[in-house]
Amino acid sequence: MNLPEPLAAALTTLLARHHNAAPVEIRDLKLLTGGASRQTWSFDAVVDGETHPLILRMDPRRGPNYMARATEYALLAAAHEAGVPVPGVVSIGDDSLGAPGFIMERVEGETIARRLLRDDEYATARAVMTAQLGAALAAIHRIPLTAEGLDGLSRPLPGKSPAESELDRFETTYRAITPEPHPAFELAFRWLRERLPECPEPTLVHGDYRIGNVIFGPEGLRAVLDWELAHVGDPVEDLGFICVRSWRFGNDHLPCGGIGTREALWEAYETAGGRAVNRETARWWEVFGNVKWGVICISQAATALNEVTRKALSPGRALELAAIGRRTAETEWELLNLMAEAGS
Repeated sequence: MNLPEPLAAALTTLLARHHNAAPVEIRDLKLLTGGASRQTWSFDAVVDGETHPLILRMDPRRGPNYMARATEYALLAAAHEAGVPVPGVVSIGDDSLGAPGFIMERVEGETIARRLLRDDEYATARAVMTAQLGAALAAIHRIPLTAEGLDGLSRPLPGKSPAESELDRFETTYRAITPEPHPAFELAFRWLRERLPECPEPTLVHGDYRIGNVIFGPEGLRAVLDWELAHVGDPVEDLGFICVRSWRFGNDHLPCGGIGTREALWEAYETAGGRAVNRETARWWEVFGNVKWGVICISQAATALNEVTRKALSPGRALELAAIGRRTAETEWELLNLMAEAGS
């Protein structure tokens, strides 16, 4: 892990360059919790007496499964330009930072779902956020795929629809990491493959659109975070994923993140300029979303239980991954319910 002292020096150099050699002082540099693929550092930069609250996103791990920092930087810039509530990007660094990364504005607020769903302070937010999430998603899906720097986004496989591409990807992962049978997943893969929806025109897809990946305040949505899984695909994928049971945190009567109905989400999305939502396609992607999260749960548990990979984890992180793995059963139960409700 990078030490704050050399990191602060590198940030000072980078921001001084950004502010035309103005004096820069870095204060309160600290590593935030969370973030499986990137480190997130919070700090204040004082430039000519003015304090700028900022975030540094660094990617200490590299590989084909991780979005390049330049792509995420360009994506956030394009999202901001399209009117999506996201932190503004400031500057992108290089290896002189000790690990590649970029700087963006820090948006204050809360991300913990339990507080949104339970605390009196967020009663107003609960009442308006379904509409806000629908409108933000419509803006995300309008981001032009031709925007500068988005060439690195993953796209559907040649000759395959977005649905078939994503299904192939997660079924391949599932069969590679699963040592024991999961009948509910086997049934779900077959159910999904028999009902592949068409996608007239792919768009940008956030890929991880859910409660927990947004910043909110008492008034509602402030910013959409965590764009590492963004790709080109079917826009209805995002509408299905936010309705996955695991994001409701006990408020199962409100499928949209525990705060709203599917219908309210769809109406807000369409009102804000999103395409008309095909209900059967939305149901397909909700089933897929539960499969996707279930496969991720199995993968997390496998990492925690594998003797080789476990050694690279802190005890706390290993316990966290193992606990996530226990949620696999939750997705299996929900898959059976969804398929039964669909009459199959």
